[in-house]
Amino acid sequence: MKQREVISRKGRLGIAIAVAGVTTLGLTATAQAQQTLNIVSWGGAYSMSQQRAYHEPWMEMSGDEIVNIDRSGNALAGLRAQSQAGNVTWDLVDMLPADAMIACAEGLIEPLDHDELLADAPDGTPPSEDFVDGALGECFVASIVYSNIVAFNTEMFPEDNQPSTIADVFDLENFPGKRTLMRKPINNLEWALVADGVAPEDVYDVLETEEGIQRAFAKLDTIKDEVIWWEEGAQPPQLLADQEVAFASAYNGRIFNAMVTEDQPFEIIWDAQVFELDGWVVPTGRLDKVRDYLRFATDTQRLADQAQYISYGPARESSSAMVSTHAETGIEMTEHMPTYGPNFATAIQKDDEFWADYNDELTQRFDAWLAQ
Repeated sequence: MKQREVISRKGRLGIAIAVAGVTTLGLTATAQAQQTLNIVSWGGAYSMSQQRAYHEPWMEMSGDEIVNIDRSGNALAGLRAQSQAGNVTWDLVDMLPADAMIACAEGLIEPLDHDELLADAPDGTPPSEDFVDGALGECFVASIVYSNIVAFNTEMFPEDNQPSTIADVFDLENFPGKRTLMRKPINNLEWALVADGVAPEDVYDVLETEEGIQRAFAKLDTIKDEVIWWEEGAQPPQLLADQEVAFASAYNGRIFNAMVTEDQPFEIIWDAQVFELDGWVVPTGRLDKVRDYLRFATDTQRLADQAQYISYGPARESSSAMVSTHAETGIEMTEHMPTYGPNFATAIQKDDEFWADYNDELTQRFDAWLAQ
């Protein structure tokens, strides 16, 4: 568990805006009983963006304390363990939609009435019409659209031979060097098929066949000996910066952060990006405790504010129009978003239902393949 972060001066810049939204939320600072909220997220640049955009304004307004817990990578297993032990200590959890579907079916998290629970857009549009498609599940509310991409270190290739497609990641002859990929079948199977000639829109149809699965693993075989497998989101940018690898799969926000705040010589290959939603679930029995905070943290202003700190698109239509510049460097954020037109041309939308159905089976096969 990370130590509580002290509210920074920069964080206070958003407080006036936060307080202005209180009447919309039907809250007053004095009406809130001070409490500690244990909030689980991903760590790194993403948790920082949450801290700046809505944790700090909420703490200033309500008097609550927020404890950041970096466990989202294993949130489903953590919730299962806490539930089985009869000792659920997490109040709000940042989770992927596929895991949220499973947790919801297992009764680990609360069903949500989105139009009753969440704030309307500034023009009165209800949440069910303002959030992007797929953002509101039975037990889930998205906050961002993010992307799984492959990036490369530009200094490791000559200027006249820079990679640009996902097929280049699988081309060891023309683009030599180690690759680091996430130690999961998700994304890797999709990219392998696209690199082998499958159109992005056909990837999941092919993966639903035994022939398609074998085809994906056969393509991964061609680079297997050159892959370092990562499990924590902080690893890919570090391996890339140290030039231990030439290519790295990563969350686009991690690479953006390294590029703009650390001046790393990275470039993102947007071809065949696998984009998905990420957001909040409420552990069973915790809804009354986090109701007001969740309403605040998912309103239009807060999701727009988050995009000042990380290159993830807000999950509300009303927030997207408010995205402007990066808070620290002043660069325009639009072209760094996964949903920006040129970046989105060959994008693959992660099929959460597919992975909810087949994740266990394909993970077993992936682990067996790694052991070969």
